[in-house]
Amino acid sequence: MSSPKISILFLFFILFSVWTTPASATKKSYVVYMGSHSHGSALTRAILQRVSDFHINFLATFLGCKDKAKESIFYSYRRRINGFAADLEEKFVALIQLHPKVISVFPNERRELHTFHSWDFLSLEDNGVVTPGSLWEKAKFGQDIIIGNLDTGVWPENPSFNDEGYGPIPSRWKGECQNDDKVPFSCNRKLIGARYFHKGYDDLRGNNNTSNIPNSSRDTEGHGTHTLSTAAGNFAPNASVIGVYNGTAKGGAPKARVAAYKVCWPAKQGGGCFDADILKAFDFAIDDGVDVISASVGGKPRPYFRDAAAIGAFHAMKEGIVVVTSAGNSGPMLSTVGNIAPWMITVGASTIDREFESNVKLQNGLTIKGTSISYPLPEEKFYPLISGELAKAANATVEDAKLCKQATLDASKVKGKILVCLRGNNTRVDKGHQAVIGGAVGMILCNDQTSGNDIIADVHLLPASHITYNDGLAVFAYINSTNNAMGSITAPKAILGIKPAPTMASFSSRGPNLITPAILKPDITAPGVNVIAAYTEGNNPSNEVFDNRRTTFNVMSGTSMSCPHVSGVVGLLKAIHPDWSPAAIRSALMTTASPIDNTGKPLLDTTKEAATPFASGAGHIRPNLASDPGLVYDLEVNDYLNFLCASGYDSQVIRTFNKAPYICPPLSNSSLLEFNYPSITVPALSGNLIVTRTLTNVGPPSTYTARVGQPPGISVVVEPNVLIFKSQGQKERFSLHIKAVNTTYYLAGVDQHVYGELVWSDGTHTVTSPITVEIAR
Repeated sequence: MSSPKISILFLFFILFSVWTTPASATKKSYVVYMGSHSHGSALTRAILQRVSDFHINFLATFLGCKDKAKESIFYSYRRRINGFAADLEEKFVALIQLHPKVISVFPNERRELHTFHSWDFLSLEDNGVVTPGSLWEKAKFGQDIIIGNLDTGVWPENPSFNDEGYGPIPSRWKGECQNDDKVPFSCNRKLIGARYFHKGYDDLRGNNNTSNIPNSSRDTEGHGTHTLSTAAGNFAPNASVIGVYNGTAKGGAPKARVAAYKVCWPAKQGGGCFDADILKAFDFAIDDGVDVISASVGGKPRPYFRDAAAIGAFHAMKEGIVVVTSAGNSGPMLSTVGNIAPWMITVGASTIDREFESNVKLQNGLTIKGTSISYPLPEEKFYPLISGELAKAANATVEDAKLCKQATLDASKVKGKILVCLRGNNTRVDKGHQAVIGGAVGMILCNDQTSGNDIIADVHLLPASHITYNDGLAVFAYINSTNNAMGSITAPKAILGIKPAPTMASFSSRGPNLITPAILKPDITAPGVNVIAAYTEGNNPSNEVFDNRRTTFNVMSGTSMSCPHVSGVVGLLKAIHPDWSPAAIRSALMTTASPIDNTGKPLLDTTKEAATPFASGAGHIRPNLASDPGLVYDLEVNDYLNFLCASGYDSQVIRTFNKAPYICPPLSNSSLLEFNYPSITVPALSGNLIVTRTLTNVGPPSTYTARVGQPPGISVVVEPNVLIFKSQGQKERFSLHIKAVNTTYYLAGVDQHVYGELVWSDGTHTVTSPITVEIAR
C-alpha cells in the first residue's frame, strides 16, 4: 500500500494525455481523501481559503489548469478532514491515487438508511418516572451534552425539540442553523444547529439538477426526526401514533442539546445518503463541537480508507467524539454487518418487553398473537376470510395474488372480507392499501418463511394484524379447509412485561466481520423493533404515496432505531464521565451488556435458538450498569494506528492519515491479537495462540478474579487470573492462552464457530467479554 513518487517524465506524460483528451470523456464523482490537516482547530477564513486553493492547485497538476480543477471540485474538506470531492475521468483516478499525499480515491456511492421498510420502527416508556440513582438522574438527563445526528434532517416544530427550561447554548458550540428556503424555521436552545449537504447527491443525479431539492435542513421523510428524538428528544406528554397508545415520549438523553446534519435525501427522487455528503457532514460536526455523532446510515462493509463514515468516525474519535452507527438491516444472513471500523460503536437491533397486540381470532376457536398499529374493526364480530390467492383477479398470477400486489385482486371477491396476504416483495402497508382498494374490512399479514417470527407494528390503513410464519400457515390451512372461513381482529393495545425479551430482530445484520474477522461486529444490541418517536409532518406515517395521513409521532423498526438508543446513553455517560475516551465508553457498554433475556435464559435469535455474538455482539445494552463498569478496555489513537499497521497499511499511509510522524512497529510486534478490544474474536484457530489485553480501573481499589465460560472444544486459560488494582487509572495486563482440544466437535458440523465468555469480577462489578473462536478447516 505504498505511494511511490511520480517521476517528472511520468508527470509530463500525464499532462500530455490531459491536453489531448476528448471533451466528451465520461466523468464520475469521487472522493479524494488526503488524511488530516496540519492547521489547528482555530480556523479563519484565510486558512479555509488556503485549503481550497491547495486542493484546486493539486488537482490542476493532473487536469492541466486551475479552471478545470475548480470546475471539477464540488466539495473541499477543509476543517478536520483533508481532501475533496470532484468529478473525474476514470483515467485520472489511478494516477491521483499514486500521489504520496493521497491515501485513497473512492467513488461517491449511495449508502442506505437502516430502517426496515415499510416503515419497519423510543418507546412511550414510563411517563417520565426516574429511578433514584439511575444513570438518567446521575447525568441530569444529559444536560449540555451535544448530540449530532447524520440523517434526513429534522422537523423543528415537533414537541420533542421544545426548549422550555433550557439555559444558554454551550459557549463551545460553533455550529449554525441553516434555514429553509421555502418554509423557514428557527433553531432554539434544544435544537441548536441544523445543516444540510446535497452536493454529492446532486452530482450523481446530474450536475445542476437541483430544481426539486430544497436548500433545507427540514426533514420531509421522517427518519431523521425519529432517530434524533430517540437519541435525545425532550419530554413530550400526550404522544400517540394516529391516536393510538398515548404516553410521554422521551429520548435517551432528554436534556441533551441536538444538531441535525441532513445527508440523506428522498428515495422517491433517486436519493439516498452519499459518501461525499456524509464526509462533509462529519467535517462540520467535528468542528462544530458535538460530543456524540449518531449515524444510522451505512451499507456493505468496505476497506476503512474507502468508507466515508469510517474515515469521518476516525477523525471524530481523535477529538474525543463518540460515533455510534447501525449494523445494517441485511440479516439474518451471516457476514452482512456494516460499519465495521473498530473506532465506531456498531449496534444491532432487538426487541423490548412491550408489544402492540392486535390478535387474530378464527371461528374454529384458534386465537393467534399478532401486532399492528391500526384502527379497530367497525364491529367486534367474525367476518369472512379470503386469501389473496383465492381473491386472484383473472389476469393475475397466483404468486402475485398471494402477495396482494397491485392490480392482482378481484374486488368483488374481497369486499366486506378480511384479506389474508403473504409478506414479501411489495411493502407491508401497500398490501393493506390493496385491501382497502378492494373494499376489505381488514387484513391479516402472514410472514413468509424468511421473515419467520419477526412481526412489525405498522401504521396500517385499515384494521390489520401481522402474524408469524407458522401462525400464517395455520390461517391458510383453515381457509383452505372450509368454504365458510370466518375470523376477526382484536382492537390494538399495548402489552408490557412480554417474555421472553429481548430477542434479536431477523433483519439485524450479522457478523462475522468481512474486513477484519478478528474484530467482532456488531458490538452490542439495543431496542430497534416497534420504536415510537417523533416524526415529520411533511410526510405520512407509511412513507407511501397513497397515504394522506399525518402524525406527530410514529412507530418504526430497524438498526436505524437501535443506533440512537445507544447514542443517547453515550450522551449520559459522557455527562458523568467527561474524561472517558470513546473506547472506554464503548467498553463500559459492552462489558456490562447482557446476553440473557428476562426469563434468565440466553437471548434468542429469530430461530428461537440462542443468539450468537455475531447477532447480538456483547449483548443487550444495560445503561445503569455501564455508568459504573469497574474496569474498561481502553484505547488511544496510537492503538488504532497500530491496528492499521497490523491490518497491512504502511507507515507512509498512516503518517498521512494521522498528520504526524509515525512508524509502524516491527511486524513481529504488530498483531490484531494485541488490539485491546472488549471482545475476543479468533478467526481460523489452528493449534494454539496467545491473546493479550489490558484492563484499566475506573472504579475504587479492588481485586478482580477471572472466570472463563469455555467455548466447546476449546481450552482458554487466563494468566494471571487475579488482578489487583490499588488505585483508579491503574492498568494491568493479562493473557488468554487459547487452544483447540477437540476439533472433531467442529469437523462433524457445518458451523466452525463456537462461543464462550471471559468474566472479571470483584464481587460488585462484573466485566464480561464474549469469546468467539473459529476452527480452521
